[in-house]
Amino acid sequence: MKFKEGYKVRSMAGENVVIMQGKGSSDMTRIISLNDSSLLLWNELQSKEFEVADVAAILIEKYGIESEIAERDAKAWVEKLAECGLVQ
Repeated sequence: MKFKEGYKVRSMAGENVVIMQGKGSSDMTRIISLNDSSLLLWNELQSKEFEVADVAAILIEKYGIESEIAERDAKAWVEKLAECGLVQ
């Protein structure tokens, strides 16, 4: 999978927020905020093809967590991205 084009992260009011650039960006009814871990993953995986295993590997490397925990968290993160329509 890969992040859909046109989405960028901007810092707004102390939050890291995903926005759609271009004509469709005026609809502010849905705001997607990224915590520090999500921002790390977003930045590491931007413009790359990735799988759940890639996300888990980043979490293990950065936080030194067990692989089972990393895989569970990575799966949940990817599912949330899909739910929000951010990946293809």
